[in-house]
Amino acid sequence: MHTDTERCVRAVQSKDARFDGWFYTAVLTTRIYCRPSCPVVPPKPENMTFYPSAAACQQAGFRACKRCRPDTSPGSPEWNQRADVVARAMRLIGDGVVDREGVPGLATRLGYSTRQIERQLLAELGAGPLALARAQRAQTARLLIETTPVPMAEIAFAAGFSSIRTFNDTVREVFALSPSELRARVPKNRANSTSTPGVLTLRLPFRAPLNPDNLFGHLVATAVPGVEEWHDGAYRRTLRLPYGHGVVALTPKPDHIGCRLTLSDMRDLPVAISRCRRMLDLDADPVAVDDQLRTDPLLAPLVDKAPGRRVPRTVDEAEFAVRAVLGQQVSTAAARTHAARLVTAHGEAVDDPEGGLTHLFPSTEALAALDPEALAMPATRRATLTTLVHQLAEQTLHLGVESDWEETRARLLALPGFGPWTVDVIAMRALGDPDAFLPTDLGVRRAAQGLGLASTPAALTAHAAAWRPWRAYAVQYLWATDNHPINFLPGEPR
Repeated sequence: MHTDTERCVRAVQSKDARFDGWFYTAVLTTRIYCRPSCPVVPPKPENMTFYPSAAACQQAGFRACKRCRPDTSPGSPEWNQRADVVARAMRLIGDGVVDREGVPGLATRLGYSTRQIERQLLAELGAGPLALARAQRAQTARLLIETTPVPMAEIAFAAGFSSIRTFNDTVREVFALSPSELRARVPKNRANSTSTPGVLTLRLPFRAPLNPDNLFGHLVATAVPGVEEWHDGAYRRTLRLPYGHGVVALTPKPDHIGCRLTLSDMRDLPVAISRCRRMLDLDADPVAVDDQLRTDPLLAPLVDKAPGRRVPRTVDEAEFAVRAVLGQQVSTAAARTHAARLVTAHGEAVDDPEGGLTHLFPSTEALAALDPEALAMPATRRATLTTLVHQLAEQTLHLGVESDWEETRARLLALPGFGPWTVDVIAMRALGDPDAFLPTDLGVRRAAQGLGLASTPAALTAHAAAWRPWRAYAVQYLWATDNHPINFLPGEPR
């Protein structure tokens, strides 16, 4: 979008927050870059230039605006609605792969050479993988500086910098302030809001509107005891992270999601934030989604009644796939019971002084090592589960953010016991395909029939072609017609 100068200028002049994260405005006279909704008086059009990423702005010598804080914009919706190599690379960079494995590790995961990855990212985003990872490190550093009392030396390494000098130089270059000056600017009433080691409180932005009912309702209704819970108005769960583990509490607010993170290793902060944003689908563009779905006169009333529905996803793709198998042909309650047994027997214990969480969901390695006969389920489903976890543990099947959606679908369908419903629910909620569709799902068919649509899978698929590429969101609106717990926040009247 950044190449459409006229459209970008209009968005900046109208301070349109819908475009935050889509592009960045760099002001040639001040050498500052902003989000489109920056509250300051817009510069003259001839003094504006536009970039597709914060990293590209920084590479061009612009510093972040101190008023609108463009580095805290929601992420571009492009990276979660596409499955090409650039989108997959951006999801991996957000998951911290470059910091942990370098650019060669990023390229290996994607099956390309480092030169190909660098060339494609530079062409579309104006910055290579190292610059994009650097921009993420700068944002992580800012978060830690402003929300914790952690010493600067510890922040430098927690944010992923190789040295304190690099940390100091980057912060000065990006924000035009030293780390200590950044901390001094934080208002006293919100500076260092907690002194508990490893605990951070922050706000996760999103593009409005956001309807929290099905988003949190689904997560809570299907929550695995010990791993997830609804406590004091927040969805809480344990997190398995690259350097350790964590607990997150996510609270829906009118203009943001409140996020309280407890981490055993602060280096996991950017990964934890990225996975929570992905689980809650916070980088979606709800206006574009809803406008497309409203073109169907039968679906339009559902969208108008409660716009901004998101697709509830996951923080752990392998975990979700295991849970999808456990939920085959059983009720939600039975699926939770099966999962809770696995957690108690094979999950890693964690401490949770603030709630009732007790375990991490078992790793695929732990599940692959268990005795299949110990699984209290039909033999066919037991074979399905054991085949899945062995392939995940041996890495012959990948379900990470780098997955090619169509290739992964084909691999899943080749496994015993995997039919279209299981594959598409994994595609929707684990892989993040915004066009995944469930024409055989009972709830979807019942809702379609209630709207006057033909409810056979073939007829429903044909009608749903008009909803593309947002059929996963259409499923959320169809599910919402049912009086099921997944559609309501706990304690909300029905």
